[in-house]
Amino acid sequence: MRCAVLGDPVAHSLSPALHRAGYAAVGLDWEYDAVQVPAGGLVGVVSGLDAEWRGLSVTAPLKREAMILADVVSDRVRLAGAANTLLLTGEEVHADNTDLPGAVAAIRERFTGAVGDVLILGAGATAASTGLALADLGATRIAVAARTASRASDTVAAIAGHPSRPRVKVLDLATVELSDAENVVVSTVPVVAQTPGLVSRVGHAEVVFDVVYDPWPTPLARAATGTLVSGLDLLVHQAALQFTAFTGVAAPLEQMRAAGEAALRERAR
Repeated sequence: MRCAVLGDPVAHSLSPALHRAGYAAVGLDWEYDAVQVPAGGLVGVVSGLDAEWRGLSVTAPLKREAMILADVVSDRVRLAGAANTLLLTGEEVHADNTDLPGAVAAIRERFTGAVGDVLILGAGATAASTGLALADLGATRIAVAARTASRASDTVAAIAGHPSRPRVKVLDLATVELSDAENVVVSTVPVVAQTPGLVSRVGHAEVVFDVVYDPWPTPLARAATGTLVSGLDLLVHQAALQFTAFTGVAAPLEQMRAAGEAALRERAR
């Protein structure tokens, strides 16, 4: 059976290392590759796959396309307005979003305290998923800091649609500052956007969750003074959920994590 991660860019992805390590650990003779697919190209790729293909991990900029092409979508996909997981049954394409429960697990692995107000840097599909995860953990007020307010509308609507109905507002990424009530900062922006000014204004939160894992540590991660949740933490937990969905086998979490850590060490040389 074959699986892959699709996105653009995708060569940097650690998903092949994690999933291949999982297959080896449980004795599955499966393949997992990285395939570059530009925006607008997902439907064409998925429609051309044969019966050997079982599952697809979907990353930027394809997460909203993945939702649209699926025959069956999970409640999490409907809530987030995006999918990062496509299960190919042979007759139907099923879409799920493992970023949401993966983010919950990643945060709780590192931090067991109360979640207060939340500040999210960035306004894309990952911002929506992590915002919903924080609402699951009790956040009632969530600020989304975007480069352009108009481009944050889908993410704001998704987070505000959580069953707990959190209050969501949009701030300017260029000038945002951490408020006294915000104890969690989530960064979904690339390293190039983590300017010294931004890092100095938000890096002192009780919890800093940076979804980037390569390069690591990011400027924000280096400046964090509280609990740090990494992009690798998120990747491992969401990949473990995908692994089980694709294979029907419990994911070997620690072996998958070790493979990701080894790959990052190799890149840092």
